[in-house]
Amino acid sequence: MDIVPKNYAFATVKGITQKQLQEHYTIYKGYVTKLNEIDSASRNAADFPNPNATYSSLRSLKLGETYALDGIKLHELYFENITNSTCCIDGEMLKLIKNQWNSYENFMSYIKNTGLSMRGWIIIALDPLTYRLRVIGSDAHDVGAVWDCYPILVIDVYEHAYFLDFGTNKGKYLEVIFENINWKVVNKRIQIHYMMMNMMKRYFYDF
Repeated sequence: MDIVPKNYAFATVKGITQKQLQEHYTIYKGYVTKLNEIDSASRNAADFPNPNATYSSLRSLKLGETYALDGIKLHELYFENITNSTCCIDGEMLKLIKNQWNSYENFMSYIKNTGLSMRGWIIIALDPLTYRLRVIGSDAHDVGAVWDCYPILVIDVYEHAYFLDFGTNKGKYLEVIFENINWKVVNKRIQIHYMMMNMMKRYFYDF
């Protein structure tokens, strides 16, 4: 079954033009189209002769698959957590931030600096190894990922996310994005992943 692009309330985003958001959304839809194309490709091993780690048709397909799939997932998380913004941070996310960064202001400065240092994404993830947040910098959809971490807050820092409105001023773009974060969505993700981690912990303990 083909994947269908999700819709987002871009009209609720403040400080970014609809043209910028719609152009960005078009890129996301392109990843959906390409993943559907990859998913429809043959799964018959005989159709992929001469597998090779330098170059082969199957290697190209597998690299394209992870790039498109991660492109979809990261964009969906990003669009969801910048629409229908809430006025201020509270709840579990604020508690985690204060425990690790001492203050909200210090945390926001840290992720802004991370965004200025990276070419693709800032991913704030909940790490079940430590039950702490990790700020992950990624240069591309499938570069810099950490296995078994749960994305809580995702920010796109590719040039296509801001260039129409902000030119080379990525810092200003990040400031505007911070004003649009839906902290209710972020806290909901934390609660869901806490539940998942506790279920897995009980399962493996019983096992």
